[in-house]
Amino acid sequence: MSEQPITVFTDGASKGNPGPGGWGVIIVTPDGHVTELGGGAVVTTNNKMELTGAIEALSRLQGTRGPVSVYTDSTYVIQGIGGWVYGWKRRGWKTAAGTDVLNRVLWEQLDELTSARGPRSLTWHYVRGHVGIPGNERVDEIADSFATQKPVALYDGPLSGYPVPILDLPDDTSVPARREPSAGASRSTGPAYSYLSVVDGQPMRHATWSECERRVKGRSGARFKKATSAADEQVILRSWGLRPDDV
Repeated sequence: MSEQPITVFTDGASKGNPGPGGWGVIIVTPDGHVTELGGGAVVTTNNKMELTGAIEALSRLQGTRGPVSVYTDSTYVIQGIGGWVYGWKRRGWKTAAGTDVLNRVLWEQLDELTSARGPRSLTWHYVRGHVGIPGNERVDEIADSFATQKPVALYDGPLSGYPVPILDLPDDTSVPARREPSAGASRSTGPAYSYLSVVDGQPMRHATWSECERRVKGRSGARFKKATSAADEQVILRSWGLRPDDV
């Protein structure tokens, strides 16, 4: 019989990109204890908070033995730590286009923590955000509360007394395959490097078109486009009157 894993949910949020942000974590140990964690920053980005949530969760579990299952709605984190990071390290923390990796310090911290646990004891699971998954909804609430500087009370106690059905886990946690935008979404050719969006003047980078589409759908004045490389990202952002480091 396989060992029951430690279950972790993590999320990040920012109000503006950059803007005030927050992160949230829930840790459930096999012996039935639940720990909620949260924090924030005055000026940050959504991606930084997503990374910080994962870092804080694994930092808390340093010295705690056993397999860990991490659930997050950030494909940026999952694809980065599960794939992109190996190429970045080989190239001296440069992207394939030769530019500096954004959020390098955070990626280095997360890479060190994951390497310390070992690949066989840490599993990443993708969960869609805002579809009623109890653990994801709760960490989103925690992250959002710190982003708005109205932090909620954090639980630390037995699973039997925890009001969230945290172990109601989705069956399918695979990262959605990249797909091309629907007609009119982007005229860029070639495989996607990322998708960019601007809503209310705030830019954001997305790993999949579905994430980008969810952000811009129904938002008046929203802009969005597929980038085929890091250099293409910079061209797109400058064409929108933004700086590459705004994302």
